[in-house]
Amino acid sequence: MLSGISWPQLLIVLVIVLAIFGTKRIRNLGSDLGSVVKGFRSSMSEAEETKEQLSDVSAEEKTEDANFDNTPVEETRKDS
Repeated sequence: MLSGISWPQLLIVLVIVLAIFGTKRIRNLGSDLGSVVKGFRSSMSEAEETKEQLSDVSAEEKTEDANFDNTPVEETRKDS
């Protein structure tokens, strides 16, 4: 798609973008984009840490399945 664009054409597009938006807006856009990427990365690392904590807890607390052999309903039926 971009194989037909040469360096001089890219430079012309960059100059037009600078003329339309100005350097201040483009700088703000770059810093905003950087903060978004930083926030995304920190959220992903927090999710990984939470996942590891949950897997550690589940590995440590392996318990038997619940035993429903003697439920209160069955006990009252046996007594009757």
